[in-house]
Amino acid sequence: MTKILMVISGADSLRLADGSTHPTGYWAEEVAASHQVLTAAGVQVSIATPGGVRPTVDVLSLDERGGVPEADARRFRACLDGLADQLSAPLALSDVRLADYDAVHLPGGHAPMADLAQDADLGRLLNEADAAGTTVAALCHGVAALLSAERQDGTFTFAGRTLTSFSDAEERQGGLGDNTPYYLETRLRERGAQVRTGPAWSSTVVVDGSLITGQNPQSSTATAEAVLKALGER
Repeated sequence: MTKILMVISGADSLRLADGSTHPTGYWAEEVAASHQVLTAAGVQVSIATPGGVRPTVDVLSLDERGGVPEADARRFRACLDGLADQLSAPLALSDVRLADYDAVHLPGGHAPMADLAQDADLGRLLNEADAAGTTVAALCHGVAALLSAERQDGTFTFAGRTLTSFSDAEERQGGLGDNTPYYLETRLRERGAQVRTGPAWSSTVVVDGSLITGQNPQSSTATAEAVLKALGER
């Protein structure tokens, strides 16, 4: 059976540019829709977080204030309720062996900017995955988690790779704006990635070899489908 490691942020707050603290967590659609697509294809999905902490869902991702219609929010809640056992007792990233999995999947929400982007255990796994050609998928602000991976000389492991992420335009239109700790698209470009974004809020997926990235929550399903295609599971 194909096995995928879904790495979810354990952060529930984010330090903003003005020094204030902003409540955050994972984005419901990015976990729920991804998990549904993958498991419907017969894939076994294991969930891990830094330290094995129970992840927090961003309340805005289940609320019309976050641009999520109530009907969709009910669907995402139902899915997350079905994952309650896994979410309440995730694996600890430090205990994970990459060899046990066929791919790594990184959903977003702003939370990965607070922990996964600097997580040494995740950086180790991503470096191993890159060296082995193991599929790595990252979605929206989950692409910030890729920043944890550096080569021995301190350069970004994914420098030179073509990818997408939550765009600077989207951050200004419906994100944290200028109070974001950093604009992810800009940071990735600064670290040497070749960033290709689609129109704001479009379903946009970029595949570069073993690296698969999705731009935003609207790209959740298409990103998971690209992972299945890469693994030959469709």
